[in-house]
Amino acid sequence: MTSTVTPAPAAPSGTSRPAPRLHTPRRRRSPGRPRRSVLLTLLTGLVLLYSLAPLVWLVISATKTQEGLSRSFGLWFDGHFALWDNITETFTYNDGVFTRWLLNTVLYVVLGAGGATLLAVLGGYALAKFDFPGRRAVFAVVIGAVAVPGTALAVPTFLMFSNMGLTNTPWAVIIPSLISPFGLYLMWVFAGEAIPTELLEAARIDGAGEIRTFFQVALPLLAPGIVTVSLFTMVATWNNYFLPLIMIKDPDWYPLTLGLNSWNAQAATAGGQPVFNLVITGSLITILPLIAAFLLLQKYWQSGLAAGSVKE
Repeated sequence: MTSTVTPAPAAPSGTSRPAPRLHTPRRRRSPGRPRRSVLLTLLTGLVLLYSLAPLVWLVISATKTQEGLSRSFGLWFDGHFALWDNITETFTYNDGVFTRWLLNTVLYVVLGAGGATLLAVLGGYALAKFDFPGRRAVFAVVIGAVAVPGTALAVPTFLMFSNMGLTNTPWAVIIPSLISPFGLYLMWVFAGEAIPTELLEAARIDGAGEIRTFFQVALPLLAPGIVTVSLFTMVATWNNYFLPLIMIKDPDWYPLTLGLNSWNAQAATAGGQPVFNLVITGSLITILPLIAAFLLLQKYWQSGLAAGSVKE
């Protein structure tokens, strides 16, 4: 049995037959490729502009003289570039007291922030890897301490240190800086995720004591969390203003925050000399160590913040 194929009718003469339309499949977005959002890009740009605009103003203003600050536009340079002169005058003004304030700030950071980091590491490791009575109560106290603002404790802290005779001394700033509830909580969470319990048990079976287990096994694994907590405590101590304001009256023990504020207040006092160019230059010098610390240690603190965010 044969089948016959009927040919298609020919198109009339003088007319062109339209070409068949080819169906092109729609390109599908790769699963790993993020979708672009114009609104999110605009919002990110606004946040970036809001964050960088004060820094740009600070850098540009530090290149101006006292007179140049008032005769030029804030976000553009003056005719006279005076950055190096401002830096030199900042360190030599008033018998070089800025250097004294800088060393005071370094002292408060090394002892206060360093001690806070050490206590947070020891306490976080103990709370994460040891089970003892009252562990839940400690957790509630830590969470409650995180929620309490520091200004609410300023007056009781001042009265307590005044009764002990420690006001107007460096210890009035260092001792309160040793307590970092947020750092303790962060190290608690990080130690629970970063240190396998099996690894600690294996070290104990091999005969290592608790101190050796902590320093040789746990401490290297806690490095990202330690850097993260130290950065948080260092920034908090470096920028601390309210606590030294109520504790210290001697200008020789001022940190940079109080010292620059005293320079800024000279313009409002009778017979005072305005030195806004030195205040701005000193502020620029003050933030440079923090920027350098964040840039040099960003690999560690970013991984420390991400700890515990992904559930295995």
